[in-house]
Amino acid sequence: MNNDFPRIITLLRKEKGLSQKKAATDLNISQALLSHYEKGIRECGLDFIIKLSDYYNVSCDYLLGKTPNKNGVTFSVEDIPDSSQDKDNKFKGSVLPTLNKKLIINSISIIFDLIQKCNNKALIGEVSSYLMLCVYYVFRILYSANTKNPQGLFKIPSTSYEALSSASLCLSRLNITHSIKHHEKNSSSYNNIKKMQLSPDIISKDYPLYASSLYNLLQNSETFISSKLK
Repeated sequence: MNNDFPRIITLLRKEKGLSQKKAATDLNISQALLSHYEKGIRECGLDFIIKLSDYYNVSCDYLLGKTPNKNGVTFSVEDIPDSSQDKDNKFKGSVLPTLNKKLIINSISIIFDLIQKCNNKALIGEVSSYLMLCVYYVFRILYSANTKNPQGLFKIPSTSYEALSSASLCLSRLNITHSIKHHEKNSSSYNNIKKMQLSPDIISKDYPLYASSLYNLLQNSETFISSKLK
């Protein structure tokens, strides 16, 4: 089958709060056989995958790990919701989370516009990977704080994700620097990067809606860094 299938069917069962015995009975198989499926010891046939799809109300592609969406839908760029434009998506209580969220989202908007102007695919990929790894790392810490939350959501074991995430972040930072410093000097993207003129005035002019967010993020970050060095 594949490595995702056992993890996903175990996650689905635990999400539903079902015991192995109950799920096996509903699926008309023995508990031992279901246990083997969930551990990846044995592989099931196509008919059983379809039965699982109906039982958990998910797509076969989701069961096989081909899509992270339970309904099997593949998103295009246009389909991805923009939380910054969602007026109903507000944090309750303290103003601080909402403020910091806006600072981060608006600053990232500037970063992506700048790297798009560089026309450097390697740089775009590495910056994207770095930022996604940061989100992944923080989310997984929050998710895993409650040990009862089903860990089947993740492929990487809980015992190694922190070290692997940290190593990947370090490697991604090196690749970002490398993609700028050592890119082909005769390429248009190299020239775009080296000739890019930036200053507070230029940034404020080019990004009138987001510039103040970036400046506040920079100030907050350097204040945080300085406080750790004392």
